Amino acid sequence: MLEHFCECYSDLSGLILCPVLGSITPLFIPNSRIRPIRWIGLCASLITFLYPPVPRIQFDPSTAKSQFVESLRWLPYENINLYMGIDGLSLFFVILTTFLIPICISVGWSGMRSYGKEYITASLIREFLMIAVFRMLDPLLFYVLPESVLIPMFIIIGVWGSRQRKIKAAYQFFLYTSLGSVFMLLAIPLILLQTGTTDLQISLTTEYSERRQIFLWIASFASFAVKVPMVPVHIWSPEAHVEAPTAGSVILAGILSKLGTHGFLRFSIPMFPEATLRSTPFIYTPSAIAIIYTPSTTSRQIDLKKIIAHSPVAHMNLVTIGMSSPNIQGIGGSIPPMSSHGPVPPALFLCVGVLYDRHKTRLARYYGGSVSTMPNLSTISFSSTLANMSSPGTSSFIGEFLILVGAFQRNSLVATLAALGMILGAAYSLWLYNRAVSGNFKPDFLHKFSDPIGREVSIFIPFLVGGATVR
Repeated sequence: MLEHFCECYSDLSGLILCPVLGSITPLFIPNSRIRPIRWIGLCASLITFLYPPVPRIQFDPSTAKSQFVESLRWLPYENINLYMGIDGLSLFFVILTTFLIPICISVGWSGMRSYGKEYITASLIREFLMIAVFRMLDPLLFYVLPESVLIPMFIIIGVWGSRQRKIKAAYQFFLYTSLGSVFMLLAIPLILLQTGTTDLQISLTTEYSERRQIFLWIASFASFAVKVPMVPVHIWSPEAHVEAPTAGSVILAGILSKLGTHGFLRFSIPMFPEATLRSTPFIYTPSAIAIIYTPSTTSRQIDLKKIIAHSPVAHMNLVTIGMSSPNIQGIGGSIPPMSSHGPVPPALFLCVGVLYDRHKTRLARYYGGSVSTMPNLSTISFSSTLANMSSPGTSSFIGEFLILVGAFQRNSLVATLAALGMILGAAYSLWLYNRAVSGNFKPDFLHKFSDPIGREVSIFIPFLVGGATVR
């Protein structure tokens, strides 16, 4: 086994080894020495973040084939091997993952006094698993690894969550996402039976019968729809965002909400194209409902974090409409919003985290007039709000415009509803900003104000740049 690993080792293997070694090292350090544990975790995550530019320089953008392909014999008698590679879409998500983990460790820097070693270990294990997910070219392990990510996220929400409902939110998150994936587990033996292997590159060239395509597509759809999440299996998402610590919300909104749409693009659409084409109305309906429903329901919310938590749901359902449109505008337009909304919702969650750290409340009625007391945070919030609205000039504007063009060619009613949902989304984004930043100052509720400076501002700068330029 070790010989085969050494043979298949490439430049990208360090992406997995760095967080693994970083998660193991703190286990040999006493809990009382929290400072070196913090620095080991941060340095391991930073080294991992500095690794992707090397393969990015060597990456060939002129081909759609997977590059830096590695294979490791796992179950050779069943012709089941571990295949890993990377393409243009997964390369971005790998970079985004390695970018967000150091941010999460920095955000939780002062909150690591209790269970600091466990926090670092869970964060780095989560990074290792997410990198492996985006590099995986094996349907079987693409089922196993996303389910494995649920374990450290379950621990982070349940242990470091901010309120008493955190245990319920952790179980809801775990059960919804794991039960939805059971159908994909049932589909994998059928793929192995027909292709004789779980290699994705071979599965993509295999022709399935129409009936089998429909069954396999439904099984994969049930798994990925929960992770998007799509209506009506979206209940876990707002609850998990609200109860998770700020660092957990950053990962949920920035990475985990993209696992479903990434699975559609990587597996469902290329492997089962005829079933995808026939199932377009089946995807359009819940996606259009979600785009209208999520902005509408925010008008009844009073928690700042819960208001923001509905944003990834609406954006990712708009992406599913684009992916389901059988034209280049829809499918091509669905990729920029996936990438641009990686840094945008996390920046909004960080803004709420700054307010919560100072005032220990997230209720919108207590805030107002922050533009005069916290001008730096108000400016950062305004920039993030514009990016979240997909305003012209931001990175996701052109992608969402192309999605509407592609959807209009297929179904004008769905395109109209999607456009209406975007208007409602912009309205609630401006309402939230106006509620928290503008208006009258409320000294009866909030007394001490301190604007983000130093370390906090340095954390926000990459998010602001990414929200405006990522394409």
